[in-house]
Order: sequence, then C-alpha cells, then structure tokens
Amino acid sequence: MKTPLLAVASALALLAAAPASAEALYVHAGRLLDVDSGEELTGQCVFTQDKAIVRIEPCGATPAGARDIDWSGYTVLPGLIDLHTHLVDVGESADVAEPIKTSPQATALLGVRNAWTTLNAGFTTVRDVGTYRGLTDVDVRNAINNGIIPGPRMYVAGAYITKPGGGGEVNGVMPNDQLPPDMRLGVSSTPQETHDRAEFLFAHGVDFLKLIATGAVLALNNDVNETELTQAQMQAAVDVAKEHGSFAIAHAHGAEGIKEAIRAGVRTIEHASLIDDEGLQLAKDKGVWLVMDIYDGDWIDEEGTRAGWPAEMLQKNRDTTLAQRERFEKAVKMGVKLAFGTDAGVYPHGMNARQFAYMVQWGMTPLQAIRAATVEGATVLGRYDQFGSITAGKSADMIAVSGDPLQNIRVLESVAGVIKEGVKYK
Repeated sequence: MKTPLLAVASALALLAAAPASAEALYVHAGRLLDVDSGEELTGQCVFTQDKAIVRIEPCGATPAGARDIDWSGYTVLPGLIDLHTHLVDVGESADVAEPIKTSPQATALLGVRNAWTTLNAGFTTVRDVGTYRGLTDVDVRNAINNGIIPGPRMYVAGAYITKPGGGGEVNGVMPNDQLPPDMRLGVSSTPQETHDRAEFLFAHGVDFLKLIATGAVLALNNDVNETELTQAQMQAAVDVAKEHGSFAIAHAHGAEGIKEAIRAGVRTIEHASLIDDEGLQLAKDKGVWLVMDIYDGDWIDEEGTRAGWPAEMLQKNRDTTLAQRERFEKAVKMGVKLAFGTDAGVYPHGMNARQFAYMVQWGMTPLQAIRAATVEGATVLGRYDQFGSITAGKSADMIAVSGDPLQNIRVLESVAGVIKEGVKYK
C-alpha cells in the first residue's frame, strides 16, 4: 500500500497545533455582510463567546476578557459551506487504481491535510459526499468534532450506494468482486439490499446517504445517461434516511435518472448536468435543491488532458460541461433552488471559491452565489438555526476578505481570515 509521507507529516503538525477551546472574541468588521438581507453594514463589531455569536453592535469598548480581532480593513461574512466535497480520498489522477493502492489509514491522513486546506480557504462547513475507502470520512469527522485535528464542520456519507459496476465503484482495474470489502460497503442490486446497506451505514455513524442514480463522468465503463439505481432502490434508501432523521442525496447526470431520484424523495441532486425542462420544473415543484459543480469541467479538461486521464472520462466531461452550465442558467431563471457544491477533490482542495465567478457568469448575482454557499447550504443541511449567517445565537463562523464580494465575487478566492466556532485559525 502507498503511504503518503507528506500527508503524515502534515497531519502530525496539525495535531500539535489543534486549539483546545474557543476564546471570547471581539471582531471589528470593515464591512459586515448580512446574507439574509443583502445589506452591508459598517462600524460593526461581533462579540463571540463559547463558540457562539453573542451580539452584533456598533463598535465600542472591548468586553472584559475578549480578544480583539482587527478585521476593520476587510469585508466580513459568514463561513462558507461547500455541499459537494471529497476530503477523504486520493483525488483524481490518471491512475484509476490509486484508491486501491492507498490504504484506509493513508486515506484518512490525506483527509486531515485536505480538511486543513479547506478550512483555510474559508469553508467552515462541508458536506463530504463519499469516499472509496468506506467510513474513513466518519473517522476524520469525529477527529474534528473531538478537537483532535482542525478542519471544517463535516457531514459525511461514508460510502456510495451504487449498483455493481456503477458510477460509485472503482471500475476497470480488477474484477469488482475482488475489490477490498471497505470499497464496496454500499454496493446493492435490489431494494432490500439497498435498505440493508443504508441501515449498515447509519449504524456506523454516517450523517446522510449518497445514491449514485446514474453513470458518472469520472468512472470507467458506464454511461452518464444510464439510470443505475431503480426508483424502488432509491425510495428504500430515502425511507431508511427518514427513519434516522436524515436524508438522501443523488449523484445524477442523466435526465431520467434525475427525475426518478426526485420522485423517490432525495433532498438534493448533485451535478444535474443533463436535466431537462421537466426535471427542472419537478425540482422546483418538489423543493429539491440542485448542487451543480459548474467550475470543475474546465479543470478536468485542462489538467486531465495534460496529465493523461482516461480518454473516456475526458470525453464525457466535454459532453457535459457546457450542457450543465446552460442548465444552471435556466435553473436560475426559473427560480429552482440552487446550493453551492464544487466536487472538490476532482481539482485540488482549497480552490473551492473559484466556482463563485462561474455562478455569476451563468446568471446569479454575487449575493445569490454567496447565499448559495451560506444560508442555502445551511438550510439544505437542516441547520439554518445553527450557522450560515452572522446572527446572534448562531455558531461563530466568519471569514474576512479584501474588497467587496458584492462588487467583485473573485475576492472570495483569497481569504485573509477564518474563524470557526469562535476559534481564529487564520
């Protein structure tokens, strides 16, 4: 098995640096963006204590025992939320066998490094939507929650619920039934098997379920237009998730698979590359969010071509990138719910904010794009009352950027300061 020594060294350094507890902070904001109203306030300070925002007020005397944070030269906004990341995995490369060559332990250590990188990029919450090495994401999430390592707040899927040989499998390397067992925790062929796999994942600590409803761009030997899980299988998973007070999401590129997933009751459609007008209207009528990763098609084409990724993957990416962006634009015009998700891990972690400019280019206002990565993301997670805006009583998650993101959304690509749960990381 491969042992990434740089990841090990990075992880050990982070363990030593992990903060013990939150401080009381008094944050002086140059501009303070209220993402609910869209209003930018000046002369405001945010007082935090015990991980939470206590109050927002005109700046005055620093409360006793609080540490001053001078962000008076910056715009301050809530910590960002990426609903489609793969922190705990090897990342995309020309070697499709890389996930098999990397042990579960090494995969988890890569997750430690990627979590730190993502937090420093201003993303204080992520929904991590699957790893080939099943349940390693649960361990990384728990380490963050227990204060052992620093990283964003993580909600994890544990494994992909996929058909044998489907878009959630490592295909084209060896017979799939010879893959390591931890790489097949969600593989199922019938509604009963899907039910049982879903129950297994919740029993082992996942937060939600990830269904591979159609073929994948970055998987061999499958078609993005093919519906891979039946609606009955997806319904079985949705029912299990509801019993556990949770939800299921669906990776879906093809139009028919998208509609079947929506009818089965998923909360979000990931990618939605080839969604048709009927699917857009169905998503709107059912209140289903689309999480469309409209940045990384460019990265796949440029970097994948340079690095020699499999030709099948590159062609599928070319066939879907523009189509996905055009459908994103149509979804914005129709008023379909859209939330921010990037497929981080396909491109290097920490570059998540590059997607904002694409969202604006394809029809959103800067405020809509920011809301997709704050209040909309929190709402998707069922946590709007806990984070997603700078509001008294919510978690003390804030970032600082130079310039005004409502005028130039690309300032979010370079974050000057990060606070998560009252701890200043940057």
